[in-house]
Amino acid sequence: MIKVGLFGSSGRMGSEIIKVLQSAQNATLAVAFSIEPLKTDVGEAVVTNELSVLFEKSDVVIDFSVAAASLGLLKFACETGAPKPVVVGTTGLGEKGEALLNELAKKTAVLQATNMSLGVAVLNHLVSVASKALGEFDVEILEMHHRNKIDAPSGTALTLAKSAASARGLNLPDVRVSGRDGAVGKRSRDEIAVMSLRGGDVVGQHEVGFYNDGEFVKLCHTATSRATFAKGAVRAALWLSGQKAGRFSINDCLGLA
Repeated sequence: MIKVGLFGSSGRMGSEIIKVLQSAQNATLAVAFSIEPLKTDVGEAVVTNELSVLFEKSDVVIDFSVAAASLGLLKFACETGAPKPVVVGTTGLGEKGEALLNELAKKTAVLQATNMSLGVAVLNHLVSVASKALGEFDVEILEMHHRNKIDAPSGTALTLAKSAASARGLNLPDVRVSGRDGAVGKRSRDEIAVMSLRGGDVVGQHEVGFYNDGEFVKLCHTATSRATFAKGAVRAALWLSGQKAGRFSINDCLGLA
């Protein structure tokens, strides 16, 4: 039985992961890290606000928190002598987070993904194939999430955009467009637009369109429940617990790499 430590236990995703672990056959919630009161019963799991306890009593740690907290977790893990494997589902970590992930990967197994669902992993793979094959087509990406989502565009949308750009040998920061307003001029050949909508309780919708004269292709994914991401995170944690030190992606876990 794999002992899972959860960082970000009081959030909505944390609550979903707790529920998944309560019914899992080969994993159990050993430690729930939280600063705020928990919204979900964690049974016999240890509840703590000390990172040392989180790592000490876990075989693998899942992080679904906010960027600032996640950076603190990664920094702590990098500074410990023998850190446990870490699955990171938190987005918006920036360059500092990327550096910490790479540093931690020298000591233990690390899997970071902007989206933990199997469907999105396949979508990302298809986007890469389509972008390369449809090199003359314009790429436009639209994502929609609930009104409470803090960051925009979503990490998943940016990952999809990066895959589309990389398939064409482009550097995403050089070609990404995040909004159009006023007399912006005609669309450039290489630009990749990533647009965001926010409203209601939408769990997550992502649409990647490839547009050309006379035809277009759309690749879409809709999440109808956060349990999708929770199940994916637990699956990733179970897989990662058996890996040697290194940096992994959700594609590695699912055999899509």
